Amino acid sequence: QVQLVESGGGSVQPGGSLRLSCAASGFTLDYYAIGWFRQAPGKEREAVSCIRSSDGTAYYADSVKGRFTVSRDAAKNTVYLQLTSLEPEDTAAYHCGKISSAYGTTCSVVAASYDFWGQGTQVSVSS
Repeated sequence: QVQLVESGGGSVQPGGSLRLSCAASGFTLDYYAIGWFRQAPGKEREAVSCIRSSDGTAYYADSVKGRFTVSRDAAKNTVYLQLTSLEPEDTAAYHCGKISSAYGTTCSVVAASYDFWGQGTQVSVSS
């Protein structure tokens, strides 16, 4: 059974930091890219970051470049997203997703290209 479980969210003030985790089971990160998306109430799911399984290269949305960093720990089958310099606009539920087999090891900014998702972890940034 494929399962993705996010953790690490919380409430912080602007400028604060959080480290999100995406623990995967039922498949190996060696063969599937993992994407991070966020979704605020009433808005579409937005691509934030993605890490390729083939070579570990990363994608970042322009809005988070220089502030967020994605990494992976193959031994733990876990992907991390380090959030720094958080802004109120970053407030959302953050989800990790497993890329579908059609995409192989590549990343995608299209939510429909991911076939499994975690339940999400809430990030709230306010003063």
